[in-house]
Amino acid sequence: MDKKLTEIKEKVDAGERLSREDGIYLFSVNDLLSLGEMAQSVRNRKTGRDVYFNVNRHINLTNICMSRCKFCAFGRDKDDPGAYCMTVEDAVRLGREALPMNITELHVVSALHPDLPFQYYVDVVKALRQNFPGIHIQGFTAVEIQYFADISGRSVQEVLQELKDAGLGSLPGGGAEILKDHLRNITCPRKASSQQWLDVHRTAHQLGLPTNTTMLYGHIESVEDRVDHMLTLRELQDETGGIQSFIPLPFHPENTKLSHIPRVTAVEDLKVISISRLMLDNVDHIKAFWIMLSIGVAQISLAFGANDLDGTVVEEKITHAAGATTDVGIPKSDLIQLIRSAGYTPVERDTVYNVIKRY
Repeated sequence: MDKKLTEIKEKVDAGERLSREDGIYLFSVNDLLSLGEMAQSVRNRKTGRDVYFNVNRHINLTNICMSRCKFCAFGRDKDDPGAYCMTVEDAVRLGREALPMNITELHVVSALHPDLPFQYYVDVVKALRQNFPGIHIQGFTAVEIQYFADISGRSVQEVLQELKDAGLGSLPGGGAEILKDHLRNITCPRKASSQQWLDVHRTAHQLGLPTNTTMLYGHIESVEDRVDHMLTLRELQDETGGIQSFIPLPFHPENTKLSHIPRVTAVEDLKVISISRLMLDNVDHIKAFWIMLSIGVAQISLAFGANDLDGTVVEEKITHAAGATTDVGIPKSDLIQLIRSAGYTPVERDTVYNVIKRY
């Protein structure tokens, strides 16, 4: 190791918090194995050799969206080929189809539909809760929550409280992208600002709704933007303690308005995973979302600080619209084998990290 990396390793070993300067420097490091070793030491202190997963089913209610972000291949206008919008009954049917898999989570995310009222989303949550009372409902990104507030004339707190009363249990982490407005104004100017995204998560935590967080990397952001994004989330976690996991998401360019940007390498994916673990010292779980990373890179990332592979998913649509070549879902038995063969202990969890079974 060079002198600077040795100094950072000493801070990591001592449990000291890394600085912005440290994070930026780590992205310049080509010694991937040293990064992974440091990240693993932190991971092992937090959760040992356990690797978590859950049995969940994604439900994407609609792809009709007024935002049409430059990095998204999922959104459609109403009259576009392939545009769709589910009824409440459609959502319930998809939940029922997944019951034989013994799912513990319904993961409901949508688009910013220009015509649907807020009541539609409340009705979806109510129907899912009534039909599947034992299944946790994780739903609606902070971008969606802000949009619901905008179209309903309610405050974010009122929107979240109504959804919680209907049966919502937690929020996913999507829509964060990079929490820098100069970038959002280029890539996604028609959706929630950085501060609005953070305020939704802060309010959710105050209402007892835990959340996940994400970072979309590999588009027009800089290394400094990535580190600042992580530090912003670290500050929020210091304040509220409501963040369950951090999920780095590599940008998939195919079929987007940024298709000229090449997909980042697997080496960069592993570097981001490792640095996330090192910078986000107050977040227990770093998730390797196999849908976006690929099965192989997700499995390798377990040696670079990740301790969660997300879940079975069943039918993922958003990333596959942007050219993902992974399966749209994966059996629980395959997840268990992936974790075991990498030398770790598979732990099935529920959405809020209660252990269901250790294999």
